[in-house]
Amino acid sequence: MRQSSTATPAARLRTIQSVDRAAVLLREIADSAQPPTVGELAAVCGLNRSTTWRLLSTLDSHGLVERDPVSQRYTVGFALLRVAAAADHDSVVRRARPVLEQLALATGEAVNLAIAKRFNLVYVDQVDPPQIIAPSWLGRTVPLHATSSGKAFLAYLDDEERRAVLGGRLERFTPSTVTSRAALERQLDGVRRDGYAVCVGELEESLFGVSAAVLTEQGRPFAILSVWGPERRVPQRRLPELGRLTRDAADRIKVLLR
Repeated sequence: MRQSSTATPAARLRTIQSVDRAAVLLREIADSAQPPTVGELAAVCGLNRSTTWRLLSTLDSHGLVERDPVSQRYTVGFALLRVAAAADHDSVVRRARPVLEQLALATGEAVNLAIAKRFNLVYVDQVDPPQIIAPSWLGRTVPLHATSSGKAFLAYLDDEERRAVLGGRLERFTPSTVTSRAALERQLDGVRRDGYAVCVGELEESLFGVSAAVLTEQGRPFAILSVWGPERRVPQRRLPELGRLTRDAADRIKVLLR
């Protein structure tokens, strides 16, 4: 059974119990693979059912959670989504930065972190290894089908979301750009199987790279970690090795963000 708070005894002295319990409930709802019921939440959070019900009713009144009137199951509310949308990414960058630095040193290549914002990616951090100056991707937007970061993102959207994000025709940027939906779907199957995506000169002919998704507990792409460089340093034979290193680093970031 999960405890109602993971705070240390000293930290608990500085917290308000009801707020602490409400925060635990919110996190459990957000992390659940499927919307939980009152009973399930009470059991996993170590609370009695009546306390859980009162806390959920309070959160519901503020739009922080929503209860399905048919299934009686709870999901994150619209008001909480508004709060999340307004949140800055600085805290994510601070926690993830040591992993990016380790990965840049291990690979000798530039490393990027992108955050999923609705159905786009925003590059929020970049670490270059010593003695290498790489172009900055911070603030750039890129076509999702023509980059490893975009493919790592697309692979974990459901079919309807993926169709909506990609729109109509897949634009060609280089001779290597994948413009066939069927071919792209085969690549995305490989991303889900291997845990990383590759790009072989599909946006810019000289740039090769790999990317892995940092997934939420529900398997949604929250952030994307990438390693990239010019073909002379990142030839295709290096991509599987770089992919595995990037996948493992993304898993470490997931643990740090819990």
